[in-house]
Amino acid sequence: MSQRRIRAVFMRGGTSRALFFHAADLPPDPRERDRILLAALGSPDPYGRQLDGLGGGISSLSKAIIVGPATHPQADVDYTFAQVDVREPLVDYKGNCGNCTGAVGPFAIDERLVPAVEPITTVRLFNTNTKKLVVARVPVAGGEAAVEGDFELQGVPGRGARIALDFLDPGGAATGKLLPTGRPRDTLDVPGFGALEASLVDATNPVVFVRAKDLGLLGTESPEAIDRDAALLNRLEAIRVAGAALMRIPGSPAIPKVAFVAPAAWYRTLDGREITARDVELVARVISMGKCHRAFALTAAICLAVAARLDGTVVSESVAPSPLSPSPLSSPPGGERGGRGGDVCLGHPSGTLPIAALLERDAAGATVARQVTVYRTARRLMEGFVRVPEARRPE
Repeated sequence: MSQRRIRAVFMRGGTSRALFFHAADLPPDPRERDRILLAALGSPDPYGRQLDGLGGGISSLSKAIIVGPATHPQADVDYTFAQVDVREPLVDYKGNCGNCTGAVGPFAIDERLVPAVEPITTVRLFNTNTKKLVVARVPVAGGEAAVEGDFELQGVPGRGARIALDFLDPGGAATGKLLPTGRPRDTLDVPGFGALEASLVDATNPVVFVRAKDLGLLGTESPEAIDRDAALLNRLEAIRVAGAALMRIPGSPAIPKVAFVAPAAWYRTLDGREITARDVELVARVISMGKCHRAFALTAAICLAVAARLDGTVVSESVAPSPLSPSPLSSPPGGERGGRGGDVCLGHPSGTLPIAALLERDAAGATVARQVTVYRTARRLMEGFVRVPEARRPE
């Protein structure tokens, strides 16, 4: 059986993995491109393992990134994120992946798409999914993206070089509005489950936020416990779909995501460490493609950090008072209009995650998200050719 060879790089970005491709190495026809991505990652797989490909059987390990020349005047490269469904022959392009974004800068440097500058190379990225800019500041050593460093990203073993990512003007990435309904809270009519209060927020990716207590949960449940509860997953999916309808984002299994939040509380991480209520400002769990994320999807965490700064959301009401999270809008350093920033420290299944969100008032007095800064590590795992059996690709 003949096989097609396509150059690819296998990379870890944050707590995700993805196959990276040059846009020029993939066919221009979207259907043909999607067939290649599905076969390369091993989808569809009714057994949920992606055994016949390079995927890992869960959403965070079933992704692809396509990098090409910049089409935005302020960008160095374009990148397109593809979420590949594990069980179905589906490739979703409606959202972005923050973790994989962390590996785009290193890829661009090592592929000589941008010149390497030591000790830090700034790479301006344009995400074609959301039409948003991201500024990556990548440590460089020996003319390549650095791998070794002392930064620990919880959910990833070991330490690595810290990559700073500035997501610029993340609001309205999918819907055009930070608050798609114009309200910090909405009441969802969830078929089969009744009314439920939620906050629908769109920053980097849209998320439906609900209170853990309204689901009979604590917010500290383990991913395994959540994934074993089929009734809970069905309810969360119904909530997600109801929120998507209000946000006018139909037909995507990838966005919006749904997350439940609760005030800071004690729990154990997946590696057995204790997180106390003093270590975080709130706890949350997010569902991605029908499964609970083992850490917290980064774009959802960015959205959560913005929601935590928006008065009246179910997220902001869960945030514990902290010197790092001032309550009033105040002038940012060097700013002319009101703004607020600082870290929101999120407790997730693998540990804690600080996210710095800057919100400001625009000329009309509306609150806008100007920038969210997060830190990741990334590593090139393998480079070469992925082989796609011609007969393997679904019609």
